[in-house]
Amino acid sequence: MTKKKPALGRGLSALLKNAETDVTTSKTDSSTQTTAESISKVLISSIEVNPFQPRTEFIKQELEELAESIKIHGIIQPITVRKMGYDKYQLISGERRFRASKLAGLTEIPAYIRIADDQAMLEMALIENIQRSELDAMEVAFSLQRLKEECGITQEALADRVSKNRSTVTNYLRLLKLPSEVQIAIRKRLISMGHARAIAGSNDVNEQLQILEKTIKEKLSVRAVEKLVNTQGKSATNETNKKQATWHLFAADKLSDKLQTNVTIQSSLKGKGKLSIPFKDKADFLRISKLLGIK
Repeated sequence: MTKKKPALGRGLSALLKNAETDVTTSKTDSSTQTTAESISKVLISSIEVNPFQPRTEFIKQELEELAESIKIHGIIQPITVRKMGYDKYQLISGERRFRASKLAGLTEIPAYIRIADDQAMLEMALIENIQRSELDAMEVAFSLQRLKEECGITQEALADRVSKNRSTVTNYLRLLKLPSEVQIAIRKRLISMGHARAIAGSNDVNEQLQILEKTIKEKLSVRAVEKLVNTQGKSATNETNKKQATWHLFAADKLSDKLQTNVTIQSSLKGKGKLSIPFKDKADFLRISKLLGIK
């Protein structure tokens, strides 16, 4: 598995169009506003894809099936575009229909023409796809993060924009902290978001990868993964406690041998404790002091 995490394209600043040709930067008159509220036939060749599109994968067979349906029934639902200048448009939503229409050999496609700035473009593309459940969990996570960082939206506002509970948005964003192997498994739909959330319950990367491998190999349910994480977590805690409880015994033995007296060490689980070095008399004390380098 590759360790390189997927990304969702370049930053907004690298994708903005020339302000002189982008009608979103100009004042709209009544004719423009009328166009923005109607459905028009737009040349497919004059449309460029949305650089903010959160969906990154399209299944070839599904596109071909949709293309065949379009040949027979036409486009049932128009796509949405924004006007970028004279006879130039940029896709806001409906890329699957747009791609299938090209496969079907259409030269025109019905479209809603809207006025939208770049932040609105990203928001509309994300929201439209989330509402259609067409994104995998990682695509949603990357898109939410992009909205949050590039558009300066707080997590609470983000939840309102996409009509999700704040806890749901938090769970999506937590996926970005998982190892790339887990993220890829989500993208390939080898595990669900529920599995990923359970795996995130472990704070140890090696343990997360072990649980991932076991989950895929044995086709574990989400509940089974949660139980596995809890079990391994308790085992790790017990092992840590055991090491903390016994580490000082070895040290006490070594000191006892070196000082030729019965050294004892008492220690709490946090490491705090007391070192006791007994001596028989003043002569024995001076002997031990000399061995410790005390004059």
